[in-house]
Amino acid sequence: MFAEVIVDIAASEIDRIFDYDCGDLDVTRGVRVNVPFGRLVTEGFVIGIKETSALPKDKIKKVIKILDKQPIITDEMFELMDYMTSRLRLMKVDVLRLFIPAAMRGGRVRELTRQFAYLSEDYRDRDPNEFIRKSALAQHELFEYLLTEKPEGELVSELTKVTSASALKNLAERGIVVITDTELMRLPYSDIKPDKSKKVILTEEQAHAVNAITHASGQSFLLHGVTGSGKTEVYMHCIEETLKQSRTAIMLVPEISLTPQVLRNFRSRFGDSVAILHSALSHGEKFDEWRKCLSGDAKVVLGARSAVFAPLENLGIIIIDEEHDSSYVSDRNPRYSTAEIAEWRVKYNGANLVLGSATPSVETYYSSKICKYRLLELTGRVNKRPLPEIEVVNMCREIAHGNNSIFSTSLMRELDDCIKNGNQAMLFLNRRGYASFVMCKACGYVAKCERCDVSLVYHREESRLKCHYCGNMYSTLDVCPQCGSPFMKEGYIGTEKVVRILEEAFPGVGVLRMDNDTTRSKGAHAKILAEFGSKKAQLLVGTQMIAKGHDFPDVTLVGILDADMSLHMADYRSVERTYQLTTQVAGRAGRALQKGKVVLQTYAPQHYVYNYVRTGDYKGFYEKEINLREVTKYPPFSTIMRVMVSGTDDGKASEVLKNIYERIIKLKDENPEKFLYLAYMRAPLKKIMDEYRMKILVRVAVNSDDVIGSIYDIVNDCKVSKVTSYAEVNPVKLS
Repeated sequence: MFAEVIVDIAASEIDRIFDYDCGDLDVTRGVRVNVPFGRLVTEGFVIGIKETSALPKDKIKKVIKILDKQPIITDEMFELMDYMTSRLRLMKVDVLRLFIPAAMRGGRVRELTRQFAYLSEDYRDRDPNEFIRKSALAQHELFEYLLTEKPEGELVSELTKVTSASALKNLAERGIVVITDTELMRLPYSDIKPDKSKKVILTEEQAHAVNAITHASGQSFLLHGVTGSGKTEVYMHCIEETLKQSRTAIMLVPEISLTPQVLRNFRSRFGDSVAILHSALSHGEKFDEWRKCLSGDAKVVLGARSAVFAPLENLGIIIIDEEHDSSYVSDRNPRYSTAEIAEWRVKYNGANLVLGSATPSVETYYSSKICKYRLLELTGRVNKRPLPEIEVVNMCREIAHGNNSIFSTSLMRELDDCIKNGNQAMLFLNRRGYASFVMCKACGYVAKCERCDVSLVYHREESRLKCHYCGNMYSTLDVCPQCGSPFMKEGYIGTEKVVRILEEAFPGVGVLRMDNDTTRSKGAHAKILAEFGSKKAQLLVGTQMIAKGHDFPDVTLVGILDADMSLHMADYRSVERTYQLTTQVAGRAGRALQKGKVVLQTYAPQHYVYNYVRTGDYKGFYEKEINLREVTKYPPFSTIMRVMVSGTDDGKASEVLKNIYERIIKLKDENPEKFLYLAYMRAPLKKIMDEYRMKILVRVAVNSDDVIGSIYDIVNDCKVSKVTSYAEVNPVKLS
């Protein structure tokens, strides 16, 4: 027998099938194997078994070792691999790596085993005085402990805490106590205890949504519900019905910070059948949770983007919460859209797909209008509470009245009232650090990263200047290195400085910060949210991590410190993202019995987007935005394709870009009716991590899959050593 193997080396020239002789090994499709490759021994994925090979026998090497006890790549995943490599022009090995925990490669993680001790059945019903001397008190105590308190057995590591190690050794040597190696499953968030599941009575709109989804088969839905309308309860009811049909479910959330809160609800409802998958787990935890899915012990998977590849059999439903979130699109190799993968999997399994959001993406809502998705709506909050009042504050007027602070007079007044009343507030600023740049007032010098074309961010707590792209750190500047002036100016305020201002303005009031800097350590998300939820702090300052999904009953005030941050970006989705982000964070206020208030600070109060945010009019915003998209021929009325080229040699990268561009020009000449726009340029961020960046932007008419495929092929044909080039469809960022 011969194994068809994809070797685990990411290089396009060897991303193909190699035949290996199975020898005496019982190799099966879907396992990993060690195989000789050139002078190396490497891992490989077995994607097929056949009886004969077209290659001469003396040219075929033998499989050295089987690495898995059972197949780890399912038939469904192999078909998904074929789809992704064909559709997205990805390498097979890159796709296969998506299907398993990264630490499995190279054997960096394995089962956790511990020694376990229990009484031998031959001695349980006998008088211990027959075989233990009366003077051996420690042995008697150990025997009694295992007989009465731990009849099922106990870990040796725990036993030695309460008894003598020598007593245990003596009883084990005589066969009275049996010690075996036992596997332990690592449970993430083991400290999160499920609440007693409450019986929830659905509203009429919720019940209609659940009924529509659970009585459908192989359909896709958009669940559009205002913040606080109970979308999560709809999801859980749908999953409950799916499990009753002996099928499985995947629920995706955009932020890791949401996972602990949602996990508590899911464990309360579905118990140990829930597995959790996301990048913040330890290697061991992720490995064990993934194995629960593969073995069938897990029926429900909760996780971030990568959980869409969970190896569940017989999928009945996939739910993508906050479907508009950009984190659902992978902007690194391998590049894919979570929604597209979910659509493929539900079609393969005859399952349902539910996309949920209070602020659906324009493209998704348009898809519901043309009946690609069935639209279900939740128009009111579950407790019949009104949406929070939103006050739009003109910060230009604040400056004119002599207030140069990032806090408006109105927001400071509302904060003071909130704190005095014992309530909580969330303050949103999508910019971390203390100051966004440091500039010399005398000569205009701005501290920049040596490796990237970006200014350095000042982090006061660490007394460092940091690059948020490559991670390089520099000493702070007391004087200008260019002219020697001591007059240095700090740029736009970040979350770190906001916390300092609040602590000075409200001494003794607890303030927490939640951003990429404070959540790097394991469990940091859950710890911060737990502290805020238990009211150890009244104020929570954060970036977009705090904008979605969180439900704190005592939060009556939300402050949006700079609503314009995403508004003026050179991106056709900038207005849409501003609407989504401000609406989502505003929805954190007044979710329980007390009325909510939102103070939205802007330097462009006349912009139409803020009127739609203030009135909560998504449909009005959508109509305005879709009309603009149709006139300008942006998605969903076209498809954007971006080709990125980068390299440490600017001239070499430019040559590759020119070659690709000339070939796309020829393609355009052959298909003029399908091209709406074509141009090449330097990327807005001209250099990152010592690599010069340039791009080609293409807009093609809808249903131009042949052109898109041809552009993928052109880029792959123009690969050059030491120059990175790739193509992507509808990229999340255009910078």
